[in-house]
Amino acid sequence: MDWTPKKPPSAKEIASRFRNEIAVGKYGPGQKLPGAKDLAKHLKVALMTVQSAYKELAEDGLVQGRQGSGTYVLDPKKGDPTAQDAAASMRDLQNRLMHVTSELSELRERVERLEAEHPRAVENQ
Repeated sequence: MDWTPKKPPSAKEIASRFRNEIAVGKYGPGQKLPGAKDLAKHLKVALMTVQSAYKELAEDGLVQGRQGSGTYVLDPKKGDPTAQDAAASMRDLQNRLMHVTSELSELRERVERLEAEHPRAVENQ
C-alpha cells in the first residue's frame, strides 16, 4: 500500500485508483485488494468510503467481495475480457467523458458570450 494522498480521497477517487492499478496489472486476476479496514485507516477515511469504492469496482465487474475473506480481482471465464481489459475500457471511457465535458463547457461559454454580444438576435428567436 504505497498510496498516501495529500487529502482524504473520495470513494470515486479510490475506485479510480484501483481501476487504474488493475488496468496496468498491479493487481491481476485472483489477487486480493488491501483489506478495507486497513486501507481506510491508511487513507484516513471512513470504512464506508472504502466499502463504497469496492462496491463500485464490483458493479464494474472488476472485483468480487468474499464474506470474511476480502475483495479479489475477478478471474474471467474463458473468452470473457479480463479485469485489466475492463478497467482499461473504463479508464478510456472516463477520459472520453472528461473530454466531452470540457468541450461542452467551452461551447456553453461561447454561446453565453455570443448572447451577451448580440442580445437582440436572441430576443428575436
